[in-house]
Amino acid sequence: MQLSFADKTAIVTGAAHGFGRAIAHAFRALGASVWAVDILADELAETLALAPAGERPLEARTVDVADREAVRRLVAEAEAAVGHVDIVVNSAGGVCGQVGQPLEQVSERQWQEIFDVNVSGVFNLVQAAAPAMKRAGRGSIVNISSRAGLGTSLTGIQAYAAAKAGQIGLTRQLAHELGPFGIRVNSVAPGLVRSNPSTERQWQDYGPEVQRRIVDAIALKRLGRPEDIAHAVLFLASDYAAWITGQVLSVDGGV
Repeated sequence: MQLSFADKTAIVTGAAHGFGRAIAHAFRALGASVWAVDILADELAETLALAPAGERPLEARTVDVADREAVRRLVAEAEAAVGHVDIVVNSAGGVCGQVGQPLEQVSERQWQEIFDVNVSGVFNLVQAAAPAMKRAGRGSIVNISSRAGLGTSLTGIQAYAAAKAGQIGLTRQLAHELGPFGIRVNSVAPGLVRSNPSTERQWQDYGPEVQRRIVDAIALKRLGRPEDIAHAVLFLASDYAAWITGQVLSVDGGV
């Protein structure tokens, strides 16, 4: 299977590290013009510096996906620069630096913060990109959810499990709304990947015994890598997945 994204434009959020960085680099390596987006300016600059060689540009923009107007300006800039937006990957998300705590102790701000980035951020970017995709009569949107959205979260963070489940529901709804315009919307639900400071801290907090149990429960007996998630996204964004929409692909090593 040979994948190519020549003459395609992809917007990838959460591109400062982990999944998002791997996804942005993977699209660039396969010929796409990539707009890498994150709120973390320094780490986003690293993504730009570490990008593989490619003929098409890799643009970096510091944008908060929870800011609807900023997201609209981003999409307008990308479309004006290259004439089309073909692929959107919503990888921005996560636990926002939070840790698990009893339900009674969760503040309104903590709850809302996770929903703002994991659900509203996805909605904002899709809402902004949909008109360009409708004009082109095609497009692929891939949202990065989590196994927490399909069950429970190892983090114990109630808002994270709820937000990722909500994101999956949004994916399915948007697939039906946008399908008549040739726009596909899918989701990737990763298992545990040590891909950023939050997941690394989570992993270390488990301790050796719990770490061993987690790996033993995985059919392939290893944790995931950012590249594992990026490869799933490449497939769903490609023409090989032309008749796939509204689906959630679990990429977890077999749990």
